Amino acid sequence: MVGKAIAKISGKIYLILIFIFLYAPIATLIVLSFNESRFRGKWGGFSLKWYESLFSSKDIMEALWTTLLLAFLSALIATILGTMVSFAMDRMKKLPRMILMTVTNIPMLNADIVTGISLMLLFIALRYKMGFSSVLMAHITFNLPYVVLSVLPKLKQINKSVFEAALDLGASPRYAFIKVVFPDILPGILTGFLLSFTMSLDDFIITHFTKGVGMDTLSTKIYAEVRKGIKPEIYALSSILFAAIFIILICINRKKKVEENR
Repeated sequence: MVGKAIAKISGKIYLILIFIFLYAPIATLIVLSFNESRFRGKWGGFSLKWYESLFSSKDIMEALWTTLLLAFLSALIATILGTMVSFAMDRMKKLPRMILMTVTNIPMLNADIVTGISLMLLFIALRYKMGFSSVLMAHITFNLPYVVLSVLPKLKQINKSVFEAALDLGASPRYAFIKVVFPDILPGILTGFLLSFTMSLDDFIITHFTKGVGMDTLSTKIYAEVRKGIKPEIYALSSILFAAIFIILICINRKKKVEENR
């Protein structure tokens, strides 16, 4: 009994330490975003001036808008293409499906620096002017595997006889897909979209090699700022992003709990 009690207490302490290591840096960043002083080691009092400075900074807001637009578009296009690829792979024979799955997984298993340099050399060889469109294509490329790996297992779980029965009853393939298959694979599609959005939002290396001149995302902007010293406005921006993600997760979990209760 004593041993079990000690093991239980030790497990709780270990869990608390993990959460401290995970969230202590984020808590520090949030506290610094309200610090009147520009210096990290000195507390100058509570202030919102870095948030005011953030929203008045044209460069940071432009980088934020570019990042969000890039993440949304790349995630949306990758989700559409990945769902189509998953639907086609589900109906392939074993050998072609295995070959295509291997090819699809290459961008995910490759080191980011290899993918970034490869795409950069491809754009240079094609004499393609690098900018927003080149970064968008690069992000779609590495987002596709996450969508396929999220949607394909859902397609394997559904009963294919229901889709065939809908066709036999006179439904068109498109109508049968929307009404029969799509609701069952929707959780996988949403998971793939959110994963793609997060990966695109967080990417630095591939963006750095494919963005060209005159374009910045948050990751490349922060990297450029590190050499001169990170501005406190970045603390404020990071705090807002963390709070937004935290609120979205709470809303999703509450919605899921309400649906389960129903």
